[in-house]
Amino acid sequence: MPHAHPNAFGFLNAARRDGLLLSRRNLLKVGAAGFGGLTLPALLRARENNRTSPKSVILLWMAGGPSHIDTLDPKPTRPPENRGPFGVTKTKLPGVIVCEHLPKLAALLDRFTVIRSVDPRHSNHEPNTVMQTANLLAEPRENPEARSYPAIAALVAKLRGANHPQVPAYAAFMRSRSHLAFAGIAGKQYDPFLANEAARLPVYDLVGKDTGTVSGGKMFELPNDVSAARMGDRQSLLKNFDRLRADIDRSGAMAGLEKYEQQAVGMLTGGRVRDALDLAKEPQATRDRYGKHLWAQQLLLARRLVEAGTAFVTLDLSYHTASGTWDTHGDNIPPYGGISKGLGPLLPLFDHLITTLVSDLEQRGLLEQTLVIAMGEFGRTPQLGTQDSTDGRNHWPYVMSMLLAGGGLRHAQVIGSSTKDGGHVMERPVTPGDLAATIYRHFGIPVDSTYTDAAGRVLNLLPNGGEVVKELF
Repeated sequence: MPHAHPNAFGFLNAARRDGLLLSRRNLLKVGAAGFGGLTLPALLRARENNRTSPKSVILLWMAGGPSHIDTLDPKPTRPPENRGPFGVTKTKLPGVIVCEHLPKLAALLDRFTVIRSVDPRHSNHEPNTVMQTANLLAEPRENPEARSYPAIAALVAKLRGANHPQVPAYAAFMRSRSHLAFAGIAGKQYDPFLANEAARLPVYDLVGKDTGTVSGGKMFELPNDVSAARMGDRQSLLKNFDRLRADIDRSGAMAGLEKYEQQAVGMLTGGRVRDALDLAKEPQATRDRYGKHLWAQQLLLARRLVEAGTAFVTLDLSYHTASGTWDTHGDNIPPYGGISKGLGPLLPLFDHLITTLVSDLEQRGLLEQTLVIAMGEFGRTPQLGTQDSTDGRNHWPYVMSMLLAGGGLRHAQVIGSSTKDGGHVMERPVTPGDLAATIYRHFGIPVDSTYTDAAGRVLNLLPNGGEVVKELF
């Protein structure tokens, strides 16, 4: 889709004659600037220094803010204007109910944890980065510095790296730049690899209609006159150049850097990322199981990236490029709609996505190492009716719900609760910092860690504090 922000791979100038790997100079560009925002000396060395178990996260980002009352925290005994239009269904967990439009999740809820007491205060959307950064100042409408705060995923990339040296640590399927947190002051080299620009995927319009066209998939295509052998020639030229520099650098650092630059070329010639993003390499039965919907194909690719070694994949579940498809203010407020006509059609699709992914990961032996998270940026108002609509809900940054599965954590539970009307946290608040601490613990990153930004400042991993959600361990 067209977009105004710079492409994460724009520095490669792949469409120009002096672009990707047509000369020694261009190979130097790849080695120095990094492939897909992955600067090699920083990232690849970090990966080598953090050889740990192959942990990963897949985040289903429900851009716009899904209604907690109409999904995971229903209030069936409340008046209609509070409880909303949907019924409820019993789940695999005794005494726990969810929305009637989530029957697959209900049957599989013993594989999940529902947190009904997430505290999203300070969170907003477009951009919506408080929950993705665990930084309460990451609200660009009030703080001009908000975009500088790094995503949790970017700090995972910086401090731990990927699970394989030839794949990006942080990848994303991005519908809009305003839906995603980038690396900010942690360093542009830890920005997400935009997988949607590298994979061939159906194009959906702003209201979720398949346009019948396909985009992407050309990122890994070399110009016709550039073979893998010719790339090897360029690599030899680079070696010669580095040997000249090594005469000056007596510390041996250049020899080490050469190794990482060789790995960069491997990202292009080895094909590990390219293969992961090629759905044709997936068995037809699995492709059919996920389905043809854009989000389903992206989710299958997210699983394939995790298998290939990516540590953190964020999937932007939105058709709309503004505040997000889950921003259900009312049926008379297109294109989002209200609860019945806006949220209603999304829930069976989400039900299919989350349960298919978790079941597939479990069957493939990946669920223990892969933490699956589904959430938005805040909940929605307890009362129906907003912006002259009778069937929508407004933003509500006081309480929300989220789902977790896998990661070797303790599940089959509900953590926390909201008040009777779903308006506030009643017990066991879970903050953005708590969520971040839990993710870092999953990756084996100490929560009291610090990192150095591009200016050399030493910063805390959890700027507003946070504790691991102990019920999960």
